Amino acid sequence: MANAGSSRQAAWEFYGTELKNRREAAKMTQQELGRKVFVSGGYIGQFEQAIRKPQLDVAARIDEVLQTDGFFERMCRKLINTSPYASYFAAVAELEKLTTELCEFASTLVPGLLQTPSYARAVTLASNPFASGDFIDEKVGARMDRADILKGPKRPPFWVILHENVLRTPVGGPDAMADQLEHILAAASERKALVQVIPYSAGAYPEMAGMLKLMEFQDAPPTAYTEGWYSGNLLDDPAVVKRASASYDLLRAAALSPEASRALIESAAEDHRRCARTT
Repeated sequence: MANAGSSRQAAWEFYGTELKNRREAAKMTQQELGRKVFVSGGYIGQFEQAIRKPQLDVAARIDEVLQTDGFFERMCRKLINTSPYASYFAAVAELEKLTTELCEFASTLVPGLLQTPSYARAVTLASNPFASGDFIDEKVGARMDRADILKGPKRPPFWVILHENVLRTPVGGPDAMADQLEHILAAASERKALVQVIPYSAGAYPEMAGMLKLMEFQDAPPTAYTEGWYSGNLLDDPAVVKRASASYDLLRAAALSPEASRALIESAAEDHRRCARTT
């Protein structure tokens, strides 16, 4: 896993170096190229330093402006295809590493950054019942690697809102689910995440049909991400992101306080343990 990750990073560094070389050959500044491909000059600088990875549509516009015959789009596609993440999520996994603040809402599943290996394995197996052990191991390992951003003193503030559905579904069995909930409680206790729960008693709530991730960055506009079946939407239109942020504020208002949420998570964990003992 580590060697594959290092190889991909080296390839993105080559991508950035090549972008800088082609841009300078065209006698363009980062700001000039950014204007032509509808991103900021700062974005171009982050692409060139392999800090941030361009989306396919941006790569295609770069090819058009620099007249590079599809080079950057082809390379971007290849790097996305070799990622351990689904193609629609690969860019999001890279952006998570750059966040200065991260907010998530989940109505059915524990967010990946808080999943235990047992929970992640059960989720992956449920969607890939005929996959090889190596495939499952790679997917679970990649999900565990993502959680590295929550380690260390420079971790971003991470706000998580879960619906009670997430607590009650015994993913991986009752013991595994109890372990998962205790892992969430530990993350909250260690101040790695601020966790709130929307209880069943709240009734209707915003974004009932899905999930929402909000990401803020040091030198780039905020971004929102939503996900459906085999697809994801990375949203950076300011008006759309503003609306998504407003929805998240409404979710906070519908949720229990962190203290009451902790009590509900503890109760659900105890229920799962009790179920495990009686089966």
